[in-house]
Amino acid sequence: MDAISRTWSATADAHAPVRFADACLRGAAQVMLQNNPVTGLLILAAIGWGTIRTGTAEVGAGALVGLLAGTGTALLLRVDATSWRQGLFGFSPLLTGAALPTFLAAEPVLWAYVVLGAAVTTVVTLALSNVLNSWGVAALTFPFVLTSWFLLMGAYQFMRIGPGALSRPALPAATPAELAHVPVTFEFLATGTLKGIAQVFLLDDWVSGAVILVALAVNSRAVALAAILGSAVGTALAIGLGADGTAIGKGIWGFNAVLTALALGAVFYRPMPAVAVYTLLATITAVWVQAALTTVLAPYGIPTLTAPFVVATWLFLLPKRHFAPVPHHERHGDGTMLSTPAAPPRRS
Repeated sequence: MDAISRTWSATADAHAPVRFADACLRGAAQVMLQNNPVTGLLILAAIGWGTIRTGTAEVGAGALVGLLAGTGTALLLRVDATSWRQGLFGFSPLLTGAALPTFLAAEPVLWAYVVLGAAVTTVVTLALSNVLNSWGVAALTFPFVLTSWFLLMGAYQFMRIGPGALSRPALPAATPAELAHVPVTFEFLATGTLKGIAQVFLLDDWVSGAVILVALAVNSRAVALAAILGSAVGTALAIGLGADGTAIGKGIWGFNAVLTALALGAVFYRPMPAVAVYTLLATITAVWVQAALTTVLAPYGIPTLTAPFVVATWLFLLPKRHFAPVPHHERHGDGTMLSTPAAPPRRS
């Protein structure tokens, strides 16, 4: 595997088209805070499988278009070459590209919306990286969240961009009697937990979740373990607090917990008992933040996306606890743990 990796890297260094493909594959992996082209390839395969299996091929197409447009925009803007090669300008545009066809009607103009949205997401990534560098935290997926919120809310004002699957703006008023029952069976819990991983990419498919889990294990078994435990915690907490069973079964309460758990438990800090406890608290917080933001955003008909993950992770990184960090060479040199640039991207 190491020999293949070295050969691939050498080929990418020598040929611009391969270099672009490598950056795109790493961009797909960076959604899960990984810097590995094989992981990215498996994730793209999972997206393709999941969207075809669920009859939402436009979501898979949007993710691919977003990834290509965002990575290409960063190249045109002459961003820092190292950050670009590591896929740091591909993951948020990929998510933007997946979110827009998920929530908006598949009209022809939607694809222009996707391309422009992905390009803007890259610019927002640069802007937020500059601002957040002074705080010493990563932008994470907030460029995707911020850009997608604007695009989705703006769609209500445009006749040629239908709202599609966006929730109808309304005050939250569900009563306990209206919440779907939770069938606490092994099958329900297992598929719901795997769907929690897949929902990072807006996929309602447990097989895709399993493939993504394998993709993570290819790069880091610790990250894969953190992901499955994070989804399990989010699912269990939602059940314990009485959340809607339909949403739990679809993995809706798992994906923010997945990202928070792997970010704090296996990427930004080295796994150890103290980090595990800290990460568990952060993961629980992500679920609470998701519930709160769902209530806040319901009147606007806008989904929370990965905002709960961003908020919870920022809150648990800003205290700057002195856990042993992942060594610098592991995060930047061998491509196993990188998630975002430590400094704002520079012009190359």
